Amino acid sequence: MELTIDGHRVEAEAGTSLLKASLDAGIYIPHLCSHPDLEPVGACGLCVVEEGGAPCASCTTPVREGMVVTTRSEELKRKRRLAVELMLSGHPADCTGCPVYGSCELQSLIQYLEVSDQRLRRRPNLVAADKANPLVMHDMTRCILCARCVRVCEDVRGVGALTFVKKDGRLRVGVRDGLSLVDANCRFCGSCIEVCPTGAIRDQEGLLDGHVSRRAAIVPCRTACPAGIDIPRYVRLVHEGKPGEALAVIREKVPFPAVLGLICDHLCEGACRRSELSESVSIRALKRYAAEHGDDSWTAGSRHLPPTGRKAAVVGSGPAGLTAASSLAKQGHAVTVLEALPEAGGMMRVGIPAYRLTPGVLEAEIDEIRAAGVDIRTNCKVASVDGLLGEYEAVLIATGAHQGIQLPITSSGLEGILLNTDFLRAAALGEPLPVGEKVVVLGGGNVAFDCAGVARRLGAREVRIVCLEAREAMRASAEEIIEALEEGTEIHTSVNVRELVERDGRVAGVRCDAISAFRFGPGGQVEVDVLPDSGFVLAADTLITAVGQRPDLTEAFGLPLERGNRIKVDEATLATARAGIFAAGDVVYGTKSVIAAIAAGRAAAVSMDRFLGGDGRIEEVLAPVAEAEAVLGRRDGFASAARCEEASEESGRCLQCDLRLTLSEPRFWSSYPHH
Repeated sequence: MELTIDGHRVEAEAGTSLLKASLDAGIYIPHLCSHPDLEPVGACGLCVVEEGGAPCASCTTPVREGMVVTTRSEELKRKRRLAVELMLSGHPADCTGCPVYGSCELQSLIQYLEVSDQRLRRRPNLVAADKANPLVMHDMTRCILCARCVRVCEDVRGVGALTFVKKDGRLRVGVRDGLSLVDANCRFCGSCIEVCPTGAIRDQEGLLDGHVSRRAAIVPCRTACPAGIDIPRYVRLVHEGKPGEALAVIREKVPFPAVLGLICDHLCEGACRRSELSESVSIRALKRYAAEHGDDSWTAGSRHLPPTGRKAAVVGSGPAGLTAASSLAKQGHAVTVLEALPEAGGMMRVGIPAYRLTPGVLEAEIDEIRAAGVDIRTNCKVASVDGLLGEYEAVLIATGAHQGIQLPITSSGLEGILLNTDFLRAAALGEPLPVGEKVVVLGGGNVAFDCAGVARRLGAREVRIVCLEAREAMRASAEEIIEALEEGTEIHTSVNVRELVERDGRVAGVRCDAISAFRFGPGGQVEVDVLPDSGFVLAADTLITAVGQRPDLTEAFGLPLERGNRIKVDEATLATARAGIFAAGDVVYGTKSVIAAIAAGRAAAVSMDRFLGGDGRIEEVLAPVAEAEAVLGRRDGFASAARCEEASEESGRCLQCDLRLTLSEPRFWSSYPHH
């Protein structure tokens, strides 16, 4: 139907509110209680217009054929100014110091209507800010009673934790029955924060990471994931009983969902907001559940572009190399992976013990990469890149960090001293490793604990880990430490190894001192503060050094190297100094994690595809894109529930932080052509 607004002919669907029709046509009408995702209530008095010479609230007035509407007149301006002045009479006069300064809808209206807070007598709304609730702050002295928060909580989310209460003779927004948000079964989805126009309800101070965009900070688990997996989406699908679709969401970003379900360092869980209420959602376990219970429906959406006739080589078959190879093959390029070891997988194969990552799980996912058209050649060591560009148009170096770092004290040439990488590789490939009954491992990271676990499984009866760091400063994950202690491994923290004990040309133990502190000197050497009379000896048949690793490269490889044998690359493109050669993963930045290497492999694939003439668009949509259910509903005990083992229950603990991003963002008056 057609109507006229301020002389402009406007078309609108029947049932549309006059406010929406006007805004959709680019004609601004001031409003505050109205929100695109909420039913109108006509409470603020700002959206008043004249129709047929009479005033009406445009948010609650449906359009009619032939309407003639005026949105601007001196009388309308007077009414709107009065409405804002009444709001300001109880509002703090601290715009420039307000936490939402610059994004406050009330501030925008004050500027638009040129309103002052000096005309009416002030009646301050003296309500102390409530910072006691987790995640959400209530600063109700800034509340203007627009009821957006109450309506979104009740009508959109179906929770009803917020309501109107009367206190000290004034109407206020509060928590149902005077309870805390936890006891009122708030779902902490943040929708009330998102629709609040003044900052009366906002995220707790310091909750949002100021180093990333606001949208990224609102979903911290997804932001913390190096590969950018849409975690809330796949967790929601697990809860809905759709593990196949959940697996597809994971595979949109990574080719190793089952591997990650077992060994990912799950930075997402450290960022999970659920931890502010009880414990983080077990995201890695839900990934494993999706990988084990999902089907192959994700393959239906997997895209494979026509052959381009371009050839690419990937040196190294670890997570970075295989991820890049898979993406490049799907872009239509002929990809060959050259692996020096007899089996593919890189550090996933020879650096992570089989008791943590079952070889069959890894092999199955490598087979999927082969099925994508990647040619993986093992026992192909590349000594130099010089000959590769003659056969291939683009080359990725993703050889990882396979060289263990020897300590000066362990460089004596005694038998029985092993490096972490050599030890784990030999164990993974089934080579003989007579470790004896007593093993000492030097180091405090995850690799040291992996070495200890493998040594115990090879028959060692006494396994001890010795490190300089104090217990709270150890780099190993808490779960690795707990598992080692449960297996009987002794952990000696804040200890320095002074010298080795030798017997018949073989290591027989280590002489140690307890220390109060340590530091690294100008030349990188360790300086320790030894506690008096604290020396002791640990017997050892085998001593394993696990203090780090680096790329096994020299200048003879043909690329400029940085400190620690790392390849120097352009940070934006991962291109090396030689045209057509790229590098990614541990060989560039040192030892990190499988998920970080996967992210690096994806970035390399984007740059290499562009170099080969493609558009660099490697993104895939493998799961149906469906709108998330807006209604969360009331659920007794939601905020205080303990960790659950069942996937459906555990996934139900997710706060679904991403849902608030589906709510419409406010548009300020300056964005409308006719304002």
